[in-house]
Amino acid sequence: MLKPASVRWALASLSLSMLMPSLDTSIANVALPTLAHAFTASFQAVQWVVLAYLLAITSLIVSIGRLGDIVGRRRLLLAGIWLFTTASLLCGVAPTLWLLIAARAAQGLGAAVMMALTVALVRETVPTHQTGSGMGLLGTMSAIGTTLGPSLGGVLIAAFGWRVIFLVNVPLGLLNVLLARRYLPADRRELTTGSARFDSMGTLLIGVTLGAYALAMTIGRGRFGVTNVALVVAAIVGLGLCGLAETRAASPLIRLSMFRNPVLSASLAMSTLVSTVMMATLVVGPFYLSGSLRLDTAVVGFVMSVGPLVAALTGVPGGRMVDRLGAPRMTNVGLILMSAGCVLVAMMPTTLGVAGYIAPIVVLTAGYALFQAANNTAVMTDVRPDQRGAIAGLLTLSRNLGLITGASVMGAVFAHAGMRITFFVAATLIVVALASAIGSRARTAPPAAFTLDQGASS
Repeated sequence: MLKPASVRWALASLSLSMLMPSLDTSIANVALPTLAHAFTASFQAVQWVVLAYLLAITSLIVSIGRLGDIVGRRRLLLAGIWLFTTASLLCGVAPTLWLLIAARAAQGLGAAVMMALTVALVRETVPTHQTGSGMGLLGTMSAIGTTLGPSLGGVLIAAFGWRVIFLVNVPLGLLNVLLARRYLPADRRELTTGSARFDSMGTLLIGVTLGAYALAMTIGRGRFGVTNVALVVAAIVGLGLCGLAETRAASPLIRLSMFRNPVLSASLAMSTLVSTVMMATLVVGPFYLSGSLRLDTAVVGFVMSVGPLVAALTGVPGGRMVDRLGAPRMTNVGLILMSAGCVLVAMMPTTLGVAGYIAPIVVLTAGYALFQAANNTAVMTDVRPDQRGAIAGLLTLSRNLGLITGASVMGAVFAHAGMRITFFVAATLIVVALASAIGSRARTAPPAAFTLDQGASS
């Protein structure tokens, strides 16, 4: 384990590795009108600046996590930071839209490496009794990146032009490389010299399946047409082929038997449900604030920043509570707070104005921050060292799938049923997550180390 001073600098590197990809998930959205004008392109064309990044992360993050287990997580993280930084430079100097999109795809690959392996490396960086604090810090940095993206992007574009929103990553990336090389713990020799092989076929099938699903949920600007249905069908077929291929692979990317572990399966399901609900606040909130409360754009932006700001401020304290009181208990508390927040949003009358919206959102997002720290700690604490990358990749994937699904499904519920029904549905999803948390622990014996082949060997 690292010395205390080295731990702080190592956590600084991991924090940057979470902040940078989170920032670039949201910062490019504000630039789409500017890019359409700069390249004389349609919205359908410039939206690929966002989609290319999102698809690269979603389709590759599980494979990246497993690859880190095989070749070494520190080594691969350094490569990912270099790739992200170089791709950011290429984005900033891209002369054509399609070169910008290609660079964004490369940037998304680097982001997938950083997001998957950062969570995995926490257990090798901090003492076990501080895992919750480390996870809470990463949650804080993710929330800060999400919050800062739109506002920072708007300021930079107004002052310097759109290219600067990508070039700002270059100095941050170089600093991160220096910190990672100097302070992150060296890869364990047994992780990089074992006999495990990389599952190329599984990687291809899972990447195509996840890519098809992500496209189905994101293209069409909120309209679910024939193309979306075809992509969903392709994702379902791909899922079946993935299952068949993984049962036959000598060294599968994901062993299906691992889902027999009730705690791990429940944690992944809960992460997806919770992220679906949180995306509802980001998608539905602006329409409610501008339509029902008649707020102008500047005030809407300010109100929308409150939720992520609360998550950022409560992430580290929430992690400390997890360390003191235990992950299972704090998972339940976080979900109860989220459910209460959703019900309050649904029932709050518009006559209370902005305060009536902000108060329950504070409860909801504080619960989210606590849940994230507790759920990630519960999963990563007992993972076998040679499989932390793969499990961390699955955790991040479950969150991303929830965000993608929430943007589409919860947006559709709001469009057809309104604000009140949307958040009652959200509360129901959180209650399902809470029932899953309680039920999984009731079916679980005293914890043993999570393993990708657990169940097959029992």
